[in-house]
Amino acid sequence: MGEIYGGHLVAKYLKENEKVSTVFTISGGHIENILDGFTEYNIRTIDVRHEQAAAMMAHAWSIYKNEPGVCLVTAGPGFTNALTGIANAYLDNMPLVVLCGRHPMRDDLTGALQEMNQIDVVKPITKWCATCYETKRIPEYLAIAFRQATMGRPGPVFLELPPDILFVSVDEKDVKMPVRKTHKSSTHPDESELKEAARIINNAQRPLFIGGSGVRLSGCEDVLKTFMEKAGFPFALLNNGRGALPDRHPLSINDGGFTGVMTVAPQADVIIAAGVRFNWVMQATKLFPEAKVVRIDIEEHEIDRNRSSEVGLVGDCGDVLDQLLPLVEKRDHSEWITKLKNAYAAFLTTELEQRKTPSDPIHPNRLVAQIMEVFGEDAYYVADGGDTSYYGLAGFTSSQPAGVLIPTGALLGCLGTGIPFAIAGKLAHPDKPVIVLNGDGSFGFNSMEFDTAVRHDIPIICVVNNDCAWGMIKHSQGMSIGKDRCTCAELGMRHYEKMVEGLGGYGELVTEDADIIPAIKRAIESGKPACINVVTDPTVTSPATVMFYQNLSDF
Repeated sequence: MGEIYGGHLVAKYLKENEKVSTVFTISGGHIENILDGFTEYNIRTIDVRHEQAAAMMAHAWSIYKNEPGVCLVTAGPGFTNALTGIANAYLDNMPLVVLCGRHPMRDDLTGALQEMNQIDVVKPITKWCATCYETKRIPEYLAIAFRQATMGRPGPVFLELPPDILFVSVDEKDVKMPVRKTHKSSTHPDESELKEAARIINNAQRPLFIGGSGVRLSGCEDVLKTFMEKAGFPFALLNNGRGALPDRHPLSINDGGFTGVMTVAPQADVIIAAGVRFNWVMQATKLFPEAKVVRIDIEEHEIDRNRSSEVGLVGDCGDVLDQLLPLVEKRDHSEWITKLKNAYAAFLTTELEQRKTPSDPIHPNRLVAQIMEVFGEDAYYVADGGDTSYYGLAGFTSSQPAGVLIPTGALLGCLGTGIPFAIAGKLAHPDKPVIVLNGDGSFGFNSMEFDTAVRHDIPIICVVNNDCAWGMIKHSQGMSIGKDRCTCAELGMRHYEKMVEGLGGYGELVTEDADIIPAIKRAIESGKPACINVVTDPTVTSPATVMFYQNLSDF
């Protein structure tokens, strides 16, 4: 043992204790010693072009790898740039670990470069935040950060590291390196509640299971499969929980997208909601006012939010399903499932026809179907945008866990997530195709991350659904104030593919249906990060826009 710098101590702990392999970052003077530590301890750094993207990539990494994602940002504007990504992870309940530089402690209240009260700014959008003031305590603070991020209901954490502790060295023998332990604890529902839940489930005639991100965070794929096939419930897996069971499972209604949920839920007499919040996406349970609801959630405050539950089972989804399993009877609801599949298929008749039929101009549903034709279900898909997210949710299916992600549809409704999520997805799964369907508006937020993808040889495929506008806003304004008064909604034709070419990637413009698949295949053959800019029908309105407008029209 000998002397070790504080920044190197950060890297040593991350590598040896938390087994962190990849960190998303941008260089900065305040964090220089940590970056040097990453070199020393062989931690891969993905240096991005905007700290927002670093936070979003780490967020996505936590979904794809089911482990905490880590990002490192510098003080001041580096910190403020990351706030949108942190807020998005907070509302998505994902274990993001944010390490951040700070102005020197010795310069407090002197007007130092990038001096600001970062802790009070970030506190409302993190599960835990702190400043470490002593070099030898860096491992202790990091251990707390990782525990806070992952235990119970996950969430982002923020650790501020001043240069006063990073650029000085300490004797390693004076540093207590915490032993990483995983403490598995769970709240267990009362036996009477489990029995009542089982009674309701066993008596259900028209049941539905809705699972959310908590299902995947629980890692309960095996018990979920056993439970679903014993109870015979049709199921929809939403948010980051999608893919815990395959979309093509015979009990799944994910082939109907959100239309399937909206069709089935009002008819259901019993709904099990596991690890999913009743928020605006679920229309705060307006979809099923009459159904009996059994809620499963690790956070007790969610059990009756927006809707009182007949039974609330507080605990980890996997643990609760395991406890319910022996109490649930073997049931066959195939007749009900056939009826509901026919019901939502009828609503999707037009969409299904649009997927099969070439059109001029190209319909977004057709575009999604052509992408699926090339890549199939053994791939990872991300959709980013307003209307674009609807088309991706409705048309993409995958056999992979978290194989279809629609981060724009989360609580923050955060545009610009697509390209960062796709980059993280490709890093997490380099042997699989990763495709992002981007609206032309949302493409603009983080399109410079194609430079990141080129520099680090991360060959994602981005297909731009280019309707030359902020489509959801444009069509919503047309409904509310009239098409002649649309404001700040038109974007015009832009050659995004040339931008990507200029950054060293592959780009191609597509205006005709017959050219979609050949262009995608050429992008694959290039081996480069690629952008296929597809000009689509600017008059098309998705059902998501109608729902968005109706929510606002209630005022």
